[in-house]
Amino acid sequence: MKRVRVTIHPGDADLPRTFERVAAADEPFVRVRVVNWNVTADPAAFLLRLTGDVDRFESILAADDGIEEYDLLRVSATEGYCFVTGPGTADARALWAHFKGPTLMTVPPAEWNPDGSYTFTLVGREGDIQAAVEAAPSGARVEIESVGGRTVAPESVVHRLSDRQRAAVRAALDLGYYDVPRTATTEDVAGALGCATSTAAEHLRKAESTVLAGLFAEGRGEGAPGH
Repeated sequence: MKRVRVTIHPGDADLPRTFERVAAADEPFVRVRVVNWNVTADPAAFLLRLTGDVDRFESILAADDGIEEYDLLRVSATEGYCFVTGPGTADARALWAHFKGPTLMTVPPAEWNPDGSYTFTLVGREGDIQAAVEAAPSGARVEIESVGGRTVAPESVVHRLSDRQRAAVRAALDLGYYDVPRTATTEDVAGALGCATSTAAEHLRKAESTVLAGLFAEGRGEGAPGH
């Protein structure tokens, strides 16, 4: 059995309107984690965990004619769960079809990312995972974030980072990027990693977003309504 954390970049695929409007926002206003789903039946059903501007997210859902039904459970002013059903789009179904094989399983949560990508964990036989990755539709790109690990699901917020994200943060810490005052630049981090400055900046931004959101969620007792 292999565990692989993957990110799908869908390219120009026609995806559900709510996903596209949330992912395409100028500034991220809500974090969406898919904590359970059923895409084998029609309509598809999803249970979402929301952190951020829940009101704005609901207004987008209400305007989406591809949503058949939704039920929003508010935990606080900035947190909630949402049960959503809808037929989805043909492109979305084609995108995920290869990751539903009989020997493959996806491990919650899955993440909606601000750049329009979607990150989730696959567990299964190595050959089946590789075949699913290679079978992605034309125009889509599948990025391998991490392979293996000590557990199936991340143990802590740090374990949610990809190998490259962890390497970027370690380099930034060693160089003084997070010192006050700052004694290193993104260019310095890129030099340590041997990558482009824009790539290093992206690794740091994603790592910082994941760590901060995860720390606050863990402090509340994520997954427990009322915390």
